[in-house]
Amino acid sequence: MASSHQASGIQAGRLAAADIADNFGDLHPAYDAHEAAVAADRCYFCYDAPCMTACPTSIDIPQFIREIQAGHPASAAKTILDQNILGGMCARVCPTETLCEEACVREAAEGKPVEIGRLQRYATDVVMEKDVHPYSRAASTGKKVAVVGAGPAGLSAAHRLAMLGHDVVVYDAKSKAGGLNEFGIAAYKSTEDFAAREVDWLLKIGGITVDYGKKLGADLSLEGLKSDFDAVFLSIGLAGVNSLRAAGEDMEGVRDAVDFIEELRQAEDLSALPVGRNVVVIGGGMTAVDAAVQSKLLGAENVTIAYRRDRDAMGASRFEQDLAASKGV
Repeated sequence: MASSHQASGIQAGRLAAADIADNFGDLHPAYDAHEAAVAADRCYFCYDAPCMTACPTSIDIPQFIREIQAGHPASAAKTILDQNILGGMCARVCPTETLCEEACVREAAEGKPVEIGRLQRYATDVVMEKDVHPYSRAASTGKKVAVVGAGPAGLSAAHRLAMLGHDVVVYDAKSKAGGLNEFGIAAYKSTEDFAAREVDWLLKIGGITVDYGKKLGADLSLEGLKSDFDAVFLSIGLAGVNSLRAAGEDMEGVRDAVDFIEELRQAEDLSALPVGRNVVVIGGGMTAVDAAVQSKLLGAENVTIAYRRDRDAMGASRFEQDLAASKGV
């Protein structure tokens, strides 16, 4: 039986396991084929598409939506993956509401954009569920490349290098690949172990070996890698977080949001994860919202985001802010 969400201190089991499972369900459920076709029909297929200009990875959005409309989701996925091999995770976590969808002509005209992120997820999920890998390796070049860091940048580089026929060894300090996708994304944005499944799918290109538990500066040296490989790609990511630099930051019950989210993402049983009755998250970015929302979903009674400026200055998008408010933060 769950303890009360009003129980004092930091405790696990504030909600029943079934309630926690419901709370951490998919934030944006996947389209089925009919829903995707209807959503694709709303696209104007703009010649000078503002959505594509707003996409950080320059995906040809009108093209892939047209391919979905025509009933060819696998072709749509190829269009996406040509620009972003981790397009499946991107579809789940990219703040589309401030990028492609905000720039959508439908948004300007009607206040309701084409749901580009969900369409992208539909296409990439089709390919992954069929266990199809639309790329193959070129003939071997005999070259070896070391990639340090198995996060999104390292995995993307490794995949493209493998496509060109190079042999790649990816080193990572952790015991799993994926980096931010595996350890730093809110659990309700990436469900059913998707990050790990996407890594497994990416590695089907072949020619990539992942060596875990190897940290640059401890187990690896740049000089050693340069002598053993033809090239070295460094993608070591975020090594730490800024300290709060405030009195009391070392007190019991105070921790950084990144570690909290990582612990949550790797927990096998969320009902066993302790959370406080009253939680304050200091900061106003996406990570702050993720930490706050997940605290609420675990059963914290009162969760507050405290930010030093006004709401318009927050790093989190208005969608993320509204999501937090809708969850009771």
